[in-house]
Amino acid sequence: MLRGVSQPVRRAGDAPGRVLGALSLFTAAGTLLCCALPTLLVFLGFGAAVASVVASVPVLVTLSRQKAWMFAVAGMLIAAAFAYRRWLAPGFLARQLACAPDDPRCRALDRLSGALLWIATGFYVVGAAVAYGLPQVLAWLEA
Repeated sequence: MLRGVSQPVRRAGDAPGRVLGALSLFTAAGTLLCCALPTLLVFLGFGAAVASVVASVPVLVTLSRQKAWMFAVAGMLIAAAFAYRRWLAPGFLARQLACAPDDPRCRALDRLSGALLWIATGFYVVGAAVAYGLPQVLAWLEA
């Protein structure tokens, strides 16, 4: 319970949204770590750092080999999180009467949720640009 508030905030039963948001952020960060970050580091001349990370965490090689699936799953989860946030979450909140729409606590959590979803989207876009776009640009520059 927050200080200065006489009634506790009831739970909204919003577990699907929390799970979907967490999975979206996790998979988007995974695409960034497995595919985009190593490519960017090698591009910037830090190949030895990439080699030591791959030696320490060999699962990155497996994830890099499956990058098409990683990006597809991450994209679907992010799209599902946006759809949930836009169409399903308002209905859940209205049915559960978790809090009034003008309650500052709900607005703060809504802003935090939106910010995390946009961060996940940013990770995804940067990862896709580096994993798929950068090799094409480098090949074009060499030609």
